[in-house]
Amino acid sequence: MAADLKRKAASYNPERKEGPVAKAIESETSRLPSDAFLWASVSTMAASLTLKLFKQDHLALFVGQWAAPMLLFGIYNKLVKLEGHDATERTPAGSRQ
Repeated sequence: MAADLKRKAASYNPERKEGPVAKAIESETSRLPSDAFLWASVSTMAASLTLKLFKQDHLALFVGQWAAPMLLFGIYNKLVKLEGHDATERTPAGSRQ
């Protein structure tokens, strides 16, 4: 089944090129340092704890749920930097594909 899915995916995008929207997102997010997402996540945890201490339970839960998406954005940012469309579309000088 997995091989069948891979074969279908390859037929949809045989050259493995990203679309214009994905390229735009990757170019913007790759400018941010990966640490920014880590600190944003830690900040949301601290803000949630502060709100909890001030008896703002519902708001604390709402803000506390932002930590996981921030960490996921950081993972996406790191993947874009390591394996983004630049890695597949650019070839080093003097090499051939």
